[in-house]
Amino acid sequence: MINKKYISKLADECLLNSDRFVVGIVISTDNNIKVFIDGDNGVTIKQCVELSRHIENNLDRDKDDFELSVSSAGADHPFLILRQYINNIDQKIRVITLDGKKITGILKSANNEAVDLLEEVKSKNKKIKKAVFGEIITIPMNEIKEAKRVITF
Repeated sequence: MINKKYISKLADECLLNSDRFVVGIVISTDNNIKVFIDGDNGVTIKQCVELSRHIENNLDRDKDDFELSVSSAGADHPFLILRQYINNIDQKIRVITLDGKKITGILKSANNEAVDLLEEVKSKNKKIKKAVFGEIITIPMNEIKEAKRVITF
C-alpha cells in the first residue's frame, strides 16, 4: 500500500536544495496520488515532470497499481503552509475566517501564530476605484479557514 509519508520522503529527496516545496499530498483509496508543489520563484511544467518521474521510478507498479499527478499549487490555490504566506508578503490576499468573515488586504507579515494584514476598506466615495487601506489587523492562524492570493489584472 502506498502511503503519504513515503511519497513525501520521495518528494523531499527530489526537491532538496531547490526553492520548491510540497504543499500537499492526497492519496485516494484506489491509489490516485496527487502531489501539489510550490516554489519561491514559481514552478514550471518541467519541474513537475522531474518530480513525477522521481516518484514514479521509486514505486513498484507490480506491487501497487497507481495513478500519479504532480502539479503546481497554482495562484488560485489556498495557502496550506507558512512558507506560502511568507512568499506572498506585500501581496494582496483574501482571508476567510472560521466564522465566515472575508477580509482582503496586503499581507505584511506571517508566522506560525498569526498573519498581519493591512486591511482594504470600502471607499466612501463611490467614484474612487482605487483601493483604500485602513489599519493593520492581526488574524490568528488557528482562525483562518482559507487564505489565497488575489489576482488582479
